[in-house]
Amino acid sequence: MLGSQALLKVPEITVFFWIVKLLTTAMGESTSDYLVFQINPYVAVVLGCLGLVVALILQLLAPRYIAWIYWLAVVMVAVFGTMAADVLHVVMGIPYAVSTVFFATLLAIVFVVWYRTEGTLSIHTIYPGRRELFYWATVIATFALGTAAGDLTASTFQLGYFGSIVLFAILFAIPGLAWHFLGLNPIAAFWIAYVITRPLGASVADWLGKPFLGGLGLGDGHVSIVLTILIILFVAYLAISKVDVAEEPAA
Repeated sequence: MLGSQALLKVPEITVFFWIVKLLTTAMGESTSDYLVFQINPYVAVVLGCLGLVVALILQLLAPRYIAWIYWLAVVMVAVFGTMAADVLHVVMGIPYAVSTVFFATLLAIVFVVWYRTEGTLSIHTIYPGRRELFYWATVIATFALGTAAGDLTASTFQLGYFGSIVLFAILFAIPGLAWHFLGLNPIAAFWIAYVITRPLGASVADWLGKPFLGGLGLGDGHVSIVLTILIILFVAYLAISKVDVAEEPAA
């Protein structure tokens, strides 16, 4: 009988994890913005929600980590998480500062309930069942928070997209350096870095695609296509090589 590692529902944390994670955050931002402005925004949100539901069902039904299923779910979280944060600001008129605080509070609540229920927030113990549900609730909250935070720094704080990239790149590096040199708890370091990948990736996508706030104006559609191709290539490599799959113990 194989050990519990065979049932892990998430990838090993390698450099490929962070590369694909950043690509998905950027792709989710550009794809969401493109869809909202090219078709009816309400239809776009409904399609994003349906895509997320289907992707999460596939992920929850999978017996273990399967690269394309897992990253499809992350992509759809990125797309819909962007839409959810944008709806609060564009449709409901809620300032980015307020939505950032709201999503940060929501994320904190998820973390507290998860820890009190399971006794750990470790990504190395995400097995099928309740713990996996907590994991995806956390992921969704981090994407919505990151979208709001990225818009907050670029627009409200007037840093522009490139300034936001520099800011979040520094913030992304800090937990890793603190873990390596100062002994920061690895679980805390992981989740801090994970949260920061969202505004970092989104700021890169906006800088490339948008013609304002210092952006290059290449177009959200073009940026989305390029990022999608890169994600497909990396995920195909992961699926074939299995470099991000934990080794199964002997029977």
